[in-house]
Amino acid sequence: MLRFETAGESHGECLIATLTGLPAGVPISIEALNRELWRRQQGYGRGGRMKIETDRAEVVAGVRHSRTIGSPVAIIIRNLDWQNWTKALPVEDTEGAENRPVTRPRPGHADLAGAIKDNFHDARYILERASARETAARVAVGGMAKALLGEFGIRILSHVIAVDGVWLGRAATWEELVALSEKQEVVLGCVEPEVEARMKEAVDQAYRTGDTVGGVFEVIARGVPPGLGSHTTWDSRLDGRLAQAIVSMQAVKGVEVGFAAEGAASYGSKVQDTIHYDREARHFTRGANRAGGLEGGMTNGQDVVVRGMLKPISTLRRPLESVDLETREPALAAYERSDVCVVPAAGVIGEAMVAIILAQAFLEKFGGDSLGETRRNYEGYMEQVKSY
Repeated sequence: MLRFETAGESHGECLIATLTGLPAGVPISIEALNRELWRRQQGYGRGGRMKIETDRAEVVAGVRHSRTIGSPVAIIIRNLDWQNWTKALPVEDTEGAENRPVTRPRPGHADLAGAIKDNFHDARYILERASARETAARVAVGGMAKALLGEFGIRILSHVIAVDGVWLGRAATWEELVALSEKQEVVLGCVEPEVEARMKEAVDQAYRTGDTVGGVFEVIARGVPPGLGSHTTWDSRLDGRLAQAIVSMQAVKGVEVGFAAEGAASYGSKVQDTIHYDREARHFTRGANRAGGLEGGMTNGQDVVVRGMLKPISTLRRPLESVDLETREPALAAYERSDVCVVPAAGVIGEAMVAIILAQAFLEKFGGDSLGETRRNYEGYMEQVKSY
């Protein structure tokens, strides 16, 4: 069972990720992992923290000579901003330690609920872990999952289809997504330059008024074989697992698999993907992909399409009304250094989460302690599919 965990606080010494269950022999490129981390940090509307951090993955266990060895993988991502927090967030309460308490919780954040839950009268310890800084560790793990899936021709990319009220309004081609992923400068992650320029104007307007904006990102996985996931139990349905993974991302409040919203407003005859058979190629085809590559909780061989709906970031330079935890008097919410727009970064994080879930389902289906064993099982199954 492929499983990962992350640890670390936003302003702590580092982030840590562990990944267990990868077969031995998967090629791992540190350069590729760092490229994913770089992509996560890009995008117009990012805050001052991105000018401080240059995320790099340090793989300290589970990989030797650029290949996994079957043991747990451990990854460290150091926080360069830690040098400014060594006295405020020390592990031991030593002489010279100082406090930077947060007693005015921010609406829309984990501050108040977490402080009540853990009985803190300082939301600092809550926001440090609840911060989206944690997703850097997820992206590193996702890079490992992508390395496994890539060995079987599966690739996962993302793009931004909406920022504030500005929508792309058309489907992006796979070639456009590939070109977007290879760019050395990321603005807002939209494949259409004219639409991206209008998205940029929306971010500028939010910045001028001390506000923030949200949006929608789309993740597409290509080359996924049919039959991953299961129809037999509620928690093995792959669409449900993907939805949970996307909504687990900070600030994501909604998820869509395929064209769910459009389908909900249409007749059934217009929504289902008709089935056809190509006799020459000896495989089934579909008239469309409105289901997003998933039917009955299983992949059907088409592109897996998942969208995340990202609310505007909770921390505003123009703070909202709150209550002081100490005095219980009305107060303006605390301001922590923050972004104006993070939708392109959310797309990269979404790629990582989709990669992790698909890699889990892939290994559940094909197993294998080594990459060679997994490949034999996969190839045998694909022969079965081909001869069906």
